[in-house]
Amino acid sequence: MYLKEGPSLLLKAQRPSVSVILNTILTSEPPQPKAPNHPPPSEFDVLHRLHRETNITIALQYFKSVVDSQSFRHTPRTYQIMIEKLGGEKKMDAIQYLLQQMKLEGLPCTEAIIISVINSYANLGSADHALKTFYRSIDLSCKPTVKIYNHLLDALLKESKFSAIGSIYNNMKKEAILPNVFTYNVLIKALCQNSRFDAAYKLLEEMSRRGHLPDSVTYTTLVTSFCSSGRLEEAKKLVCKINPSIQTCNALINGLCRESRVKEAVHLAFEMKDKGLQPNVITYTTIVNALCKMGNLRLSLAIFAKMLVTGCTPNMHTFASLLKGFFENGKFHEAVDIWKQINQDGHIPNIITYNILIHGLCLNGNLKKARDMLNEMDRNGCSPNVSSFGTLIEGFSKSGDFENASLMWNKMIESGCTPNVVVYTSMVDMFCRMNMLHHAWNLMKNMESENCLPNTATFNSFIKGLCDSGQVKWALDILDEMRRLGCSPNTRTYNELLDGLCRENNHMGTLKLVDDMFQSGVELNVVTYNTIINGLSHAGKIKEAFVLIGKMMVEGIQPDSITFNGIIHAYCKEDNVLNAARVVGGMVAGNYCRDVFTYTTLISGLSFRGRLEDALVYLLKMLSEGIWPNGVTWNALLGCLFDEDGCSAAIRLLENLLGK
Repeated sequence: MYLKEGPSLLLKAQRPSVSVILNTILTSEPPQPKAPNHPPPSEFDVLHRLHRETNITIALQYFKSVVDSQSFRHTPRTYQIMIEKLGGEKKMDAIQYLLQQMKLEGLPCTEAIIISVINSYANLGSADHALKTFYRSIDLSCKPTVKIYNHLLDALLKESKFSAIGSIYNNMKKEAILPNVFTYNVLIKALCQNSRFDAAYKLLEEMSRRGHLPDSVTYTTLVTSFCSSGRLEEAKKLVCKINPSIQTCNALINGLCRESRVKEAVHLAFEMKDKGLQPNVITYTTIVNALCKMGNLRLSLAIFAKMLVTGCTPNMHTFASLLKGFFENGKFHEAVDIWKQINQDGHIPNIITYNILIHGLCLNGNLKKARDMLNEMDRNGCSPNVSSFGTLIEGFSKSGDFENASLMWNKMIESGCTPNVVVYTSMVDMFCRMNMLHHAWNLMKNMESENCLPNTATFNSFIKGLCDSGQVKWALDILDEMRRLGCSPNTRTYNELLDGLCRENNHMGTLKLVDDMFQSGVELNVVTYNTIINGLSHAGKIKEAFVLIGKMMVEGIQPDSITFNGIIHAYCKEDNVLNAARVVGGMVAGNYCRDVFTYTTLISGLSFRGRLEDALVYLLKMLSEGIWPNGVTWNALLGCLFDEDGCSAAIRLLENLLGK
């Protein structure tokens, strides 16, 4: 076994808990004796010392010691800097203690302190506690100001608490506190995120009536929201009415690019100069990225060249877009040239760029070079992340390189990088490919113990491995395990199980599973129907297979060559080549796609029964449709063609057909 046990073995350094810090504050210690003739510290001295101290525990000890020495009394400013430092360390209990201490000492809580506490809670994603701090501000001798309201509204907006935002704004009006531009911008953003565009426009009008001119943030918010909601025309009209900033134009360009309207985006970028604006790196990168996604690499390079000509320096996002675009469009050598240019120009690749390069190399089968890039990252001080390792593990897994996939896993664990569900799924898939099913199952159980639950893709890989190895009963048990963990089976889950059941000719189990699909509301797709139809055909139940094709078409699912190939094969197997030929004729009449398997199956059936002339007719028909025979097709004809009479007949027939 190559794998190490997993991330549970990693030791993690922990910082002192809040309780330890609070105990440091509350513990009664004898006052430190002052040095003889040492002047008491000033407010400036204390602020300077607290500002310089990076260790929160030492900062708290000093904060306490200057009071214990009875040589200094804290001020709102010293409390503020200590509260800000605690907020940066997410020590909210300690902050609440200091606020209470200020109240006991009769010190008024300043606007800056309340804002600092609100922002600390906002950064923790705890808008409810920010709201409680706001309501407590009066008790702390701090009357709410427009700035306090603004920061609270922003905290509520981050968590989409729209109803609370409305209540706070109404409270603001009752207190006769006039909103400013920042207030309006937060409110407009909240309305836009709630798709209340008419209300946002009314607020824009109110803003102007009260003498607050909308700024770049206001218009950029509106344009971004319009674009996100698919209201591009409204966004364009708004930009035409105003003197937009570069940020507003970029927001519209981004919206146009997301809708693949790149021509309009390029036109807008070139028009920006007429408005006194110079396209910046975000403008060009957005367009380059969109063109690369569309596969228009030549035009993306033209825009990149334009960017350089205008003196706009590309950043790593620009290069990352080009790199990804060229790799994904199969331009491997061009992508490598871009990478070389990044290094030659003195740019320092970041984690995103390295990961794109590693993914591109794996995509092109160059796994050794991709592994070398991982080592180069370490040398350049850019630590690989779970995506870096995961891409390589997936690449080695798909190529069947069990040893290197395991080495990458072990290196990832040793580096302190915790595998995610995607990496686990790659490893499970690899074990299944190697028919090491118990190893795969143990790894999935390890996922649960590491609080990284398997997802549908993980279960699908394992179920496929079980069905491919003939362990369908175990695979069906896994279906129940999925539901136990709250993981919903999808169409692929059922398709893999149906394939396993059909290969075992378990028709009762197949029908039961299909009924389960209907009960669960899982969609049957063409693969589902093809699996069942082929299973019925191989079992000789051709009439039932045709009934299912009819149902399939009623459901609006178009049959393909695979749908009919199983029936053609079944007819030929039953020595009923006439019906097999009729199915092929029906495919031609119905304009259904035929493939090499379709014709090869029929040609094999005809040749086996010595009907060489008919087989050659279908060979010519096959060629006329642009379908090239494979080795199996030719082998099917060999027995007849080596026969002297058969060979002569074949030549005469071909001469007649080609003569016509």
